[in-house]
Amino acid sequence: MKQNTMPMPIRPIVLCGGSGTRLWPLSRKAFPKQFIPLLGDKSLLRLTLERLAPLGALWCIGSEAHRFLTDDTARAAGIPVQQILEPSARNTAAAMALAALQASPEDLLLFCPADHYIPDAAGFADMVRSAVPCAEAGRIVTFGVVPHHPSTAYGYIEQGAELPEGGMAVSRFVEKPALDSAKAMLAKGTFLWNAGIFLARSDDLRTALERHAPQIWQACVDAMARKQVEGHLVRPEATAFNAAPSDSIDYAVMEKHDRLAVHRFAGAWSDVGSWNAVAELSQDRSHGNRTAGSHDQAHFLASEHTFVHAGSRPVVAIGTRHLLIVDTPDALLVAEASHAEQVKQAVALLEAKAAPQAAVHRKVNRPWGQYDSVDQGPRHQVKRITVWPGGKLSLQMHHHRAEHWIVVKGTALVTRGDEQLLLHENQSTYIPLGVKHRLENPGKTDLEIIEVQSGGYLGEDDIVRFEDTYGRANNTD
Repeated sequence: MKQNTMPMPIRPIVLCGGSGTRLWPLSRKAFPKQFIPLLGDKSLLRLTLERLAPLGALWCIGSEAHRFLTDDTARAAGIPVQQILEPSARNTAAAMALAALQASPEDLLLFCPADHYIPDAAGFADMVRSAVPCAEAGRIVTFGVVPHHPSTAYGYIEQGAELPEGGMAVSRFVEKPALDSAKAMLAKGTFLWNAGIFLARSDDLRTALERHAPQIWQACVDAMARKQVEGHLVRPEATAFNAAPSDSIDYAVMEKHDRLAVHRFAGAWSDVGSWNAVAELSQDRSHGNRTAGSHDQAHFLASEHTFVHAGSRPVVAIGTRHLLIVDTPDALLVAEASHAEQVKQAVALLEAKAAPQAAVHRKVNRPWGQYDSVDQGPRHQVKRITVWPGGKLSLQMHHHRAEHWIVVKGTALVTRGDEQLLLHENQSTYIPLGVKHRLENPGKTDLEIIEVQSGGYLGEDDIVRFEDTYGRANNTD
């Protein structure tokens, strides 16, 4: 047992990976569920940051593609975070290895998914602090939720003997069971839902990874040895990291490790892993109908046990039973509730057909603001572009399209070739094909413009960048 006279501070680490395809069409690869305000006006990531901030200084581990979304969320919450940016998705074992290598050996690391819903923040913090003696004694602590129904959507942890440092030994892990098995485990009273939350000293996690997952560990060691650090961003070296096998921490380490403990959490918890889970947490209307999103846009006639997630237009359900209806500007999901787990298969079907709605929304977020593709044809595209105060697009040009810009709100500073123009509401300009240009918002309110593109190719990859405030390459703007 390690001897510490004072408990070490906790380092909360938020695991921000995952594409959230089970919550399509609201959650998509380019804008997954942890960034979406599914329940109320705050995203799951923001709720997670706010829940963890009292425990210690925060790190987030996620993809390069989502770093601006993470920064925006942290800024809105007023919580500073350091980001470790994975060059590719390699599951939780590799992500946790990166954090262990970035931390000091004696640091207490608390790993939490970004997309869980835990409303009792104080109760959660008390549970974590109660597990500190176990972690300081050299155990990897996992947390189990006291089950309140025989769920087939979660994995389970069976509790063993009580430990002197508190908590219980882990007898075994059980994958998502069939309903009969789930009922039997619930009746036995020794099983907990596996929450996928872990607390461990960095050196103990390092030892366990090196022992049980040597390929993952060595790839991450090599990647962090050649990492690049830019302010609050840590970038492991890509070639080395990409050599790591993709595996969850449960499979790679926990099911093999002999020094585990589990602490129980009796509060409300959900991994928000399906539309049924969202429905359970949403506003309850009469006859078992539930709503999320724009509640006043959802309407029911002679319907029962129907869930509607409405957007900006009315959604009316008539005579429906046990349906899930999710409306977005460019895609609609209608599913029988018992088939909620097949949404992921629907996304794969759309991907196979090269449908862009499988991965991206009509409205796309960028570090400078956002754009909404409101109309598109063979040789034209119309976008509504919003630029935040102080935001600026890259200095760029296009080989295949020209653009018209019309200011509908705010003030635009436009670079067009060798000239600069200051445009106000109802003023416009034309950007010929092949001319360098840039759009900036010099004002203190949002800038909104209508952009009309015309040309033989209108793809987002037709961008040649010359300067970029946000350090992006020649891909999308």
